[in-house]
This record gives sequence, C-alpha cells and structure tokens, in this order.
Amino acid sequence: MRIVIAGGHGKIARRLGRLLAGRGDRVVGLVRRAEQAEDLRADGVEPVVCDLESAGVAEVAERLRGADAVVFAAGAGPGSGAARKETVDRAAAVLVADAAERAGVRRFLMVSAIGVDEEPPPGTEPVFAAYLRAKGAADAELRARDGLAWTVLRPGRLTDEEGAGRVRLAASTGRGEVTRDDVAAVLLALLDEPRAAGLTLELVGGPTPVDEALAVALVEAGHAP
Repeated sequence: MRIVIAGGHGKIARRLGRLLAGRGDRVVGLVRRAEQAEDLRADGVEPVVCDLESAGVAEVAERLRGADAVVFAAGAGPGSGAARKETVDRAAAVLVADAAERAGVRRFLMVSAIGVDEEPPPGTEPVFAAYLRAKGAADAELRARDGLAWTVLRPGRLTDEEGAGRVRLAASTGRGEVTRDDVAAVLLALLDEPRAAGLTLELVGGPTPVDEALAVALVEAGHAP
C-alpha cells in the first residue's frame, strides 16, 4: 500500500511510519520543515515538505494522489497557542480531508482524542480547551462526509512507555492512558480493516491484544465476526 501521513514527524506518525515501512508499504510523510526530512528517511519514510497551514487544496491533493489511505496525525503540539490549535488541529485536518476527496483517496484515518465531543468543563486551561474544541470540530466535519471511508481514533492520555500490544478499543472506553506505540499499532490494524470505516473508536491501555480488540470493536459495531 501507499500511505500518506500528514504530520509525518510527530511521535505517533513516526512510530506508524516505521511499522508500515518495516512490512514493505510505501510511506510518505508530510512535514512542515525541511530539516525534519532526514529523520523520516532514517525510518524508511519518504519525506515531502508541505506546510498544511499555508498550502492550498490543490497542492495537498497532488501530494495525496495515488495513495491507498491518508492518516491525519498532525497537531500544533505543546507550546503552541490557541490560534494554532485552530489552524492545525482543525483547519489543516479539514484541508487534508478536502484534498483526499479531490485526489480520489477514500480511506482516511483521523487521530483525535477522547472527550472532544463535549464542551470542555469549566476551569479547563484555555489553550487545552481550544485544542479540544478544534479536534471536536475537525472530527465533526470529517464524519459528515460521504466521500471518504473515514475512521476516527480517539486515544486517551498519551505516554512514551514501551507498548504492551494490549488495549481497550470501543465506541466508549472511559478515560485512561495509552502508549504511543500502541496507538500506532492500532492505526496499522485499522488501515488493514475496511470494515472500520464509519466508526469512531476510543482507545486506552487494556488487557486485549490489538487484533482481538479490533475484532471485538467491529462485532460491537454490528459487523459479523
């Protein structure tokens, strides 16, 4: 498969890129800065410089053309202000979805976060509240599209510990932590499972191997085992 990862230098994106490249897929990582390219090459990923805050739909569509799937894993990241939550976490996600439709790439995975459908509770730190609202808006815009076979993955609080390969994956899991390794492993499994299209799934650490957890989530969503 040819997979394009938007936000290709991110922590989850690089883990996913290495998994995909390791099994022989062709992986393209969209990055904002040219100096990030060498890291992706070391992962076996083809870097393409494309600033999603300034690029237009036509430019991004050209980067996506011929892909089997797109993974949106971009984010403004820690230290960014509320304005960039809007321009990256929401607007760039919408841009990439628009570009995928224009390029004829149907499969689209969105890396989101648990709890973004609800208004942030009173007292939430303002920039984090802006992040939650931006992610929720991006998810809503994606899920309203008929032209994409989308899946929204909503991990809990992310950690950099070594992945256990065991998770809880369901429409609702409750709050919890999950390693970035395990998020990448679940994204890999979702890319191989067309029946996951149209699902919004929460993800936290748990007792169940990834493939089995996905199989259970599909049954819970009404798919035959």
